[in-house]
Order: sequence, then structure tokens, then C-alpha cells
Amino acid sequence: MIYTKPTMRAWLDTIAEKTADHPSWGKVFETCFTDTLDKTIAILEDGTSFVLTGDIPAMWLRDSTAQIKPYLFLAKEDLALRQTILGLIERQCEFIRHDPYANAFNQEDNGRGHQSDHTTMTGRIWERKYEVDSLCYPLQLAYLLWKVTGETAHFKPSFYQTVELIVDTWKVEQNHAESPYRFERDTDRLEDTLSNNGKGNPCAYTGMTWSGFRPSDDACVYPYLIPSNMFAVVVLGYVITILETQKPEGYEALLNKTRDLRDAIDQGIKTYGLTKNANGETIFAYEVDGLGNQSIMDDPNVPSLLAAPYLGYCDKQDPIYQATRRTILSKENPYYYEGTYASGCGSTHTFYRYIWPIALAIEGLTTDDKDEKARLLDLMVTCDGGTGVMHESFHVDDPSLYSREWFSWANMMFCELVLDYYGLGME
Repeated sequence: MIYTKPTMRAWLDTIAEKTADHPSWGKVFETCFTDTLDKTIAILEDGTSFVLTGDIPAMWLRDSTAQIKPYLFLAKEDLALRQTILGLIERQCEFIRHDPYANAFNQEDNGRGHQSDHTTMTGRIWERKYEVDSLCYPLQLAYLLWKVTGETAHFKPSFYQTVELIVDTWKVEQNHAESPYRFERDTDRLEDTLSNNGKGNPCAYTGMTWSGFRPSDDACVYPYLIPSNMFAVVVLGYVITILETQKPEGYEALLNKTRDLRDAIDQGIKTYGLTKNANGETIFAYEVDGLGNQSIMDDPNVPSLLAAPYLGYCDKQDPIYQATRRTILSKENPYYYEGTYASGCGSTHTFYRYIWPIALAIEGLTTDDKDEKARLLDLMVTCDGGTGVMHESFHVDDPSLYSREWFSWANMMFCELVLDYYGLGME
């Protein structure tokens, strides 16, 4: 049983009452909130949980966390739902121990996915694009489940083995020249492969950890992806808290290694991850290489620069973040589009002038202005293409043009913003 139906029904009735002043939000919320539970989650024979992204028959480490995160509050009282989340954490950790460089996995050892890529594939791996955030998200989910519900059943030896593997992987990737990871794909789309015989563009040591790909699954131009390093700093802080409170056997060495890594990455961001916008304000760069090259932009996938306070890296009112936010939500960001129906952040991953509901939700989740949150929720509902659900992206001049008919992550980000608007959620 994935969840307890009476508990879920009572919760949805509460949301319906809350959204009586915005019935269109309530309707979309219920569709999206139940769709993920009813259509994307499978409980496997070993009791673990497998979560589809939607219209792609694989599980992403990143997406599966984001899809489940809005259920954490309900998991405080719904033990079946809590067990489902515990099962997902177990499955995520097992996948990471199988290969910390893979980003998406098959439900079974069936050889589906991108098996022709020039990298070390197995039948369990759907795709092996190495993304720092793929290792961040399971740590975030494990920490938040504990903090929100008090659950500690997932803090067992296999979890700490996974944590140590993540820390060691990030330490190796501080010096990517020493890494065993290579990736090339036979394609005309440069965003889907790495240059330099699969090693990626050149970079120098910065203390940050290297990423081959962005959370959009598109290749990094400069391989120190600042939002992902921000996220790594946050989740390494979570690991430190877990180790200090749970005190697993022999934890001191891992604790010290984790602290050193967190501090090195954070210092790298502060030393190499800042630049100036067109107005001369100090802002966060999106990517850097430690050789003096950097990009001013953002991508709508999370982690993003726009999402820095949402991830917990900085305060919403931090002056560098505010300057970065103004830059991202302007034409200085080459992927910021304005149109007849909407404006927002697009991506190299989707078509020109298509913006992402995920990024619109992050806009709302990183402001304290309730009217702005309401405007964004109205915009997301109005631009759903008449489908009653969210999509990967849509055209700013014609919302009936969109990518991905079924995208569970975007659905759940809409739900998260609704919960935020009404003061519901994990706290």
C-alpha cells in the first residue's frame, strides 16, 4: 500500500477548503497530487519504491526526490506513505552504490535506455550523465524525512556506506583529471555529449566539485556548476548533522572528511563563483572553470541560481542573491523569455521561447510577496494548455504548445507552491 486512502482524502478535502478562494488551483492541485502517487510509484518485491518521471520509463535520482518531497508533511501521520518514502530512499541508495555517476535507472536489469553511450553502462542504468545534484537529492530526502517525521529507520549501515561513497566521489571530482568518468554519445546535439574525448572542457582546481551535466541533463559548458555546488554544501551540512546526532559506529572519520569537503566547496563558490552583471553588481555566476571563464545565465531545472534560498544555501534577502535574481529575471539571462501570455526562464534543453513551470514555481517559492505567489499560480494554471496539469515547458506566446505531456516533477512543484501559499507543508 503506497498511502492510506482515508488520510489522503481528508488531506485533499483540507486543500479544497483552503483553495475555495482559488478553485482553479485546487482542481489542478488534486489532479497533480494524486497522479504522482497513483501512476508513477511502484512498490517492488524487496519493499523498495521505484518512481517514474512520467512519460519516460526510468527513475531519475533527482526527479524522484522532487516528486515525493511534497508528501513529507502528510507522512507524519500516514505510516504507509512514510514506508513508501523509506522504500524510495533505500532504492536511491542502492542505485548510487551500483554507480554514483549514473543519473537515471531502470526498474529491472533490462538493458533499456542509452546503452550505446561511450561510458561504463550496465543493464540497470538508463543513462549515465554525471550530475552533482543527482547525489544531492537523495541526501536531502533522507534528512527531511527525519526532520519532518522523526523517522530514523533509514539511518543504517547501507545508508552510511552510500554517504561515504558520495563524499568520496565529490572529493575525486575536485580534481577531475584523476577521475575515471568519461562520457560520449554519438549525436549531433552537442548538449548531449562531453568534449575532449569524454572528459569535458578544461578546468583548474577550485575546491568545488566537477559536474559533467546540468540538472537539465545538458552538458556543462564550464564544469563547476555553481547551483549544484551550492546544493552540495547544503546537503553536506545535513550529513554533518545526521552524523553528529546519530553517531554511527566509527563516524568520526567520515564526519571530518565531510566537514573538510563542505568547507572547501563553499570557499570555492565564494572565491571563484562570483562575477559582475551589466550594472556592475556582484552576482553568482552559473558556471565557471577556475581558469577565468564564467557564464551569466540560469537554467529552470533545480538546482538553479534562482533556487539558492529554496535549497537553503542563502537567505532570500541576501544582497548577492537579490542582484543575481534581478539578473536572471531579465534579458541579461539569454534564456529569459517574455511573451504575450507569460515570461520566465527557459533552457537549452527545450525550444526557443519555451519557459518552464518548474522555474515559475521557484520564483514563487523564493519570494515573500504573497501577491506574487498568487500571480504565478494563476499564470501556471492559465498556461497549462487546457490539460489541467503542468508540463516541462510551454511557449510564451501560445501555451497550447508545450513539451512533455506528462511530467510529474513539474506537477509536484505546482503543488509545493500551493502548499507554500497557504502556509502548509513540512514545518
